[in-house]
Amino acid sequence: MSRLLITGGAGFIGGNFTRYWMRQHPEDRVVVLDALTYAGNLESLQDLESDPSWRFVHGDICDRELVEKLFREENIDRVVHFAAESHVDRSITGPDAFIRTNIEGTFSLLEVARAVWQERDDVRFLHVSTDEVYGSLDTQDAAFTETSPYRPNSPYSASKAASDHLVRAYFETYGLPVLTTNCSNNYGPYQFPEKLIPLVILNALEGKPLPVYGDGKNIRDWLFVEDHCTGIEAVLQNGKAGEVYNIGGGTERTNIEIVETLCSCLDRLVPASLSYREQIQFVTDRPGHDFRYAIDAGRIEARLGWKPAMDFETGIEQTIHWYLDHRDWCDRIRSGAYRDYYEQQYSQRTR
Repeated sequence: MSRLLITGGAGFIGGNFTRYWMRQHPEDRVVVLDALTYAGNLESLQDLESDPSWRFVHGDICDRELVEKLFREENIDRVVHFAAESHVDRSITGPDAFIRTNIEGTFSLLEVARAVWQERDDVRFLHVSTDEVYGSLDTQDAAFTETSPYRPNSPYSASKAASDHLVRAYFETYGLPVLTTNCSNNYGPYQFPEKLIPLVILNALEGKPLPVYGDGKNIRDWLFVEDHCTGIEAVLQNGKAGEVYNIGGGTERTNIEIVETLCSCLDRLVPASLSYREQIQFVTDRPGHDFRYAIDAGRIEARLGWKPAMDFETGIEQTIHWYLDHRDWCDRIRSGAYRDYYEQQYSQRTR
């Protein structure tokens, strides 16, 4: 039996991982710590509330006293650290929150782990990062490996790069048993609608413009979120302390290809009088927009036997169906009504 602390476990990837882990490891104790900022949605975890092996704590990873209390009272032996500000556009207009959460928050967690775990050798700290720390590739460049140099180009990626370096330093200096994963772009259920795929789906259905930066030829590697969860599981269970593992989907697509694929699927599933492609609108590119990301996942496949199970065509269709079937969830997210859920469920009781 493991006792996990999942930070940011009410967010998109963290929430999917929490649900996945509890399905696959029902014997484990899972504690979710989340500050419930705009992208954290406790409503997405409501199906877990009756499970006695699960606990939610509303709190900030920068609150070291709270984090240490959780470590000690729950006897935490595994940390899976998702909590982060992650939207590049928001980091450009307001970088302060990214410095605080991504750098100071990671530092806080590492310090608590170092203090509480100093006499233990049965513990693990897994830090979830991004391929954006490696910077940008040209069309002909080889994909990022774990030894690629760090060249972050946005406040978001710079803050994640800093947190990666802190995690590495705590292994080298203090011997803290850390692991780092750097993933490519995730997609799937429960993603906040500011991100490309859910934004396009919902805007298309509502007859709104489908915004595409620049000429739409920027390239990303796409990873289905549950494949990411299985990759993290493999690293947490069998990865070597101090190692970095890149987790990629092996599916490179330009942004315009993604948007056109979504339009084609929606034309078939929810036909309108005109093709949804008519709603595509090219907009001014964002500052410092990285041209291409690509992940070489050879290390995790060779050493841990992991590779993605979901092909992109099937994954994108499943994702579209999920959003079509959960329009009420999407409406509450965009209206802000989802924030009421915490107050309704937790204001009169503690866990």
